[in-house]
Amino acid sequence: MKPKMIAILILATLLLVIVVQNSNAVDLHLLLWKISMSMIILIFFVSLIGFVIGYLAHHFVTERKKNK
Repeated sequence: MKPKMIAILILATLLLVIVVQNSNAVDLHLLLWKISMSMIILIFFVSLIGFVIGYLAHHFVTERKKNK
């Protein structure tokens, strides 16, 4: 296996452990709204947003290097 794939599997396993251990309800204050949700959902969405931002940043950097 490639080292990159091993690192991704380790991080995914770590994220899964964190999600399973934090299943209580939390209050999220977002500007004027107060949202009550399970921490599992919150961690999932924050991780998904982080993944999308990282993917887009990588995509734009590689496109910029190709155009030079």
